[in-house]
Amino acid sequence: MIHHRDARPLLARLAVLGALVLALTACDAQPASRAADPARTDQSTSSDAKLGHLLVQAGEYDQAIDAFTRAALDDGLTAEILMGLGSANIGLGRLGQAETMLREATEKAPEWAEAWNNLGVVLMERDKIPEATLVFRKAYALDNGESDSIRDNLRLALAKSENPDNNIDKKQTYKLVRRGNSDYVIRKVQ
Repeated sequence: MIHHRDARPLLARLAVLGALVLALTACDAQPASRAADPARTDQSTSSDAKLGHLLVQAGEYDQAIDAFTRAALDDGLTAEILMGLGSANIGLGRLGQAETMLREATEKAPEWAEAWNNLGVVLMERDKIPEATLVFRKAYALDNGESDSIRDNLRLALAKSENPDNNIDKKQTYKLVRRGNSDYVIRKVQ
């Protein structure tokens, strides 16, 4: 038997999930930036993948991994799903797993600037500064310099590579990019 006060956390989670489902139904319109996304071949996103992106935005990384895993069962391990899994793993602090997923995403969609940017974020977090700088340069070139997030990340990597003794990373924010209008922001915790 569930007592009234025991049901409050469950009801709160159900309310959040309900709001996410409502938001998910509103996600059918695709912004123009998605039309040319090299990671997409069919230009459709499964509802589980959409839910996964929303859960990452909400900071529910374990649930996002579950949603992306369900999407992978339907769609296969597409570049989008690999990037979503990588983003969720970053949120959980699983940088090795995130790096593996994001490397696979860039292999499947080598022209996808956002995937390269997110790989660069992981490399910065793992103190692989020279490789991160190269990856951010590639992302910036693929994006034609249009993304402020990618440009800012490249600037941070260049500053860090020019002065490795600088403690700039203790208070800097790296921006994890997802296509569309959403940015995932990962703050470095010391």
